[in-house]
Amino acid sequence: MAITMSLEGKTAVITGSNSGIGLGVAKELARAGADVVLNSFTDSPEDHAIAAEIAQEFGVTARYIQADMSDAEACRALIDKAGRCDILVNNAGIQHVAPVEDFSIDKWNAIIAINLSSAFHTTAAAVPMMRANGWGRVINIASAHGLTASPYKSAYIAAKHGVVGLTKTVALETAEDPITANAICPGYVLTPLVESQIPDQMKTHGMDRDQVVREVMLARQPSKDFATVEQMGGTATFLCSDAAAQITGTTISVDGGWTAL
Repeated sequence: MAITMSLEGKTAVITGSNSGIGLGVAKELARAGADVVLNSFTDSPEDHAIAAEIAQEFGVTARYIQADMSDAEACRALIDKAGRCDILVNNAGIQHVAPVEDFSIDKWNAIIAINLSSAFHTTAAAVPMMRANGWGRVINIASAHGLTASPYKSAYIAAKHGVVGLTKTVALETAEDPITANAICPGYVLTPLVESQIPDQMKTHGMDRDQVVREVMLARQPSKDFATVEQMGGTATFLCSDAAAQITGTTISVDGGWTAL
């Protein structure tokens, strides 16, 4: 059988995708021919304009559907509103940093809901569609922190470890179907949010940009180089290809060697 990367005729739903990693993944899946459904918790003209730009650039159908990923029913409704879901990319996430004894209960609950529970709810809604269509890919954007830990990020790390476990369970439950479930575990990725943090870090540490990037932000990333959103998208696209049909229930680290330490 010929190995193909064309996703023409497939529909991808990507949560948290109006910027950053999610948008990068959406664009690369669209480049491969998939129709895409973008999502975030906002519902602005700019959100819908992003979908229109993707449709025009790649010649696919692209829509934006607002849904609050902290709400279980909204997560499931997102999949229903999409109408079809061959590729599900669970990317939505938030972060909060504090010592465990000071960690806000509300922040804990929000992080677990958005970073972990949302993936459960969207997957539960999407897998029956995938079975009915005879093909499916579940791709969870976990983190290097789904495989290792850092201090002061208890909720985020608990959620991302949970995402890895959920991925394995879904893979086992769909192992005899033409469906795979895998987690991508990025290290530091150069998103607009990360880029915006660099000037403040330069002031705080009295360093130039290169020093801040190498010695502060990428201290745990041996490559001393950010991953890109295009690389995240390329990895997701590969997981949707025929070449990856027997890759399921595992993690793919895109972390510049972080988890090799």
